[in-house]
This record gives sequence, structure tokens and C-alpha cells, in this order.
Amino acid sequence: MTRLALITGGMGGLGEAICMKMADLGYNVVTTYSPGNVKVQNWLSSMEEAGYNFRAYPCDVSDYDASRECISAIQKDLGPIDVLVNNAGITRDMTFKKMDKANWDAVMKTNLDSVFNMTKPVCDGMTDRGWGRIINISSVNGQKGAFGQTNYSAAKAGMHGFTKALALEVARKGVTVNTISPGYIGTKMVRAIPADVLESKIIPQIPMGRLGKPEEVAGLVAYLASDEAAFLTGANIAINGGQHMS
Repeated sequence: MTRLALITGGMGGLGEAICMKMADLGYNVVTTYSPGNVKVQNWLSSMEEAGYNFRAYPCDVSDYDASRECISAIQKDLGPIDVLVNNAGITRDMTFKKMDKANWDAVMKTNLDSVFNMTKPVCDGMTDRGWGRIINISSVNGQKGAFGQTNYSAAKAGMHGFTKALALEVARKGVTVNTISPGYIGTKMVRAIPADVLESKIIPQIPMGRLGKPEEVAGLVAYLASDEAAFLTGANIAINGGQHMS
């Protein structure tokens, strides 16, 4: 039986690595993208050239009705969703003094509300079938906080509160719910940080002395999605090179 994995925000550096890893392991992979994204076809074509046949659906994950309609379309076309990776997220960094309600709301809706919006339409199906994996991609900054990220840190911390509570509710139904909290990973977004800032302020905080690799996070996602991880639920797994240990 080929299982279906849905990765939200799968066209970014980390999401792309997760999509590729899951496909390599034999999953049928589908992802979502923001409506209006003009790079979708180019991305799908580049993935096809690399040997991957992904399906992509437009979805505003911050909107509940849009999320529900997207899930319905995916399940109508491809069947029930077995693995959900809530990876979509944005940043709107600024000090709290400068932060306005619009930038607070944008991050909370995209990073936290989306977890509810995408999980709600798939969770009952997972429990009815007696098998499912829900994996929420948080952040080291949800664990330790970060200057200029009250919105982002709050949303990412909230994701794990959601994980723990839902894990308790579905544990006896064969469904696991876990959080992954990456540190600084070498994605395009992180590498856009000025090199002098990376070398002088960020990497010195990481005991391993380097950025993480998207493939390393993808490997952890793959484990949590496996049958071997059936006894692991409600956990927040840090993958940050030792930057923050809790």
C-alpha cells in the first residue's frame, strides 16, 4: 500500500527536501502552495526533471474554508491523507515596540492557525483508519525566543502546545502527533542573512559550528512518519546542532 503524504509549504528549501525524502521512500507526495505563486510550474518541472512526480494544490493555509476545500480536492483526486507535515510558515520580524496588529496576525494565522486548519479535515479519517502521522515543523526560536520575533516565537511555541494536546486525544487510535524544532538550517532564507552576521553571530552559537542541512530535517520527518516511530508521540524533537538544549 502506497501512503499519501501532504507537505504544506513544500516548495521552500526545507519543504522541498521533505517532499523529496518522502518520495524516495515510496510515499505518494502532494504539496500546497500560496495562491498567486507564479513559480509553481517551474518548480514542478524542475522536480520532474530530477525524477519526482509531485502534485501541487493552491491553498491559503491561513484560511479554514480554503484549507478544507484543498484537503477535500486532494482526497477526491488521490485518496486519504496518511501523513500530514505542517511546514508552511512566514516571518514578519520586528521589535515588539514596532510591531503592529497586521504583522502579528499574519504570522499567527499562517504559522499557527494553519496547523488547525489543515489538521482538522484529516484527523478524523486517520483515527477511523487506525493509522496516521501528524508532524508539525516548529523552530528553535519557539523554544528559546528570539529578539524581534514575538509573533514568530509565540506561533511556533503554540504549535507544540497543539501537538501535546492532540497527541493525548488520538494516541489510542494509531495516530501520532509530534513537533520538530529545527535550528538554523542552510535554506535559501537563512543563507540570505548577510555572511558577516552568519559567521560572527549565528554560527558561533551552534556547538557543531555549522548550519544544519535540509536533508537532515527531512530524515527526521521520514522517521516520525514511519511504522518504527509508532510509540513516539507528543514529543518536540530539537534538531539544532546543540544551539539550544531543553
